[in-house]
Amino acid sequence: MALYRTFAGIAACLMMAGQFVIAPAHAQSPAPSSPPPPCQSEAFNQFDFWLGTWEVETVTGQTAGENVIQKVEGDCLIKESWTNTAGGTGQSMNFYNPVTDEWRQVWVSAGSIIDYTGGLTESGSMKLEGTITYTGNATSFPFTGEWTPNDDGTVTQHFEQYDPETEEWKAWFTGIYKKKSVKL
Repeated sequence: MALYRTFAGIAACLMMAGQFVIAPAHAQSPAPSSPPPPCQSEAFNQFDFWLGTWEVETVTGQTAGENVIQKVEGDCLIKESWTNTAGGTGQSMNFYNPVTDEWRQVWVSAGSIIDYTGGLTESGSMKLEGTITYTGNATSFPFTGEWTPNDDGTVTQHFEQYDPETEEWKAWFTGIYKKKSVKL
């Protein structure tokens, strides 16, 4: 009986405070809905044609280096790890921003920083525009990069830098990406 009086007293206090709601015994609160997994929409997969382990050649057929492109962070980030034939390295982080509807790449190596944004072109290539900064002399220039998937499974990467003296865009590097066979 004392337990009933205690419960009745608590219920009366809560009802007076306007915080007591009696729900029927059969009522259930709805299960919380889980949010969709991040980075799964089609836009996050636009640059997937660049994923893989690649041997990169110049347009004249000389080996320029190796590039490993992989998705990390729950498929929200594409990480690039480059090593050229002389042992030089560089890395980039590539991501799609759903607010701006743009891709962004930030490349960092011992000699340069490239920061640019853009997206898919009508022809299906990924084109980014921004700047290259040379860390040794602290100069910066407009810069573009374009990755084009080819019918044979290769990818052509073409960079251009703007030359303010000639007021022209000049080819900076063009490479052909060829998938490396995976040895088990």
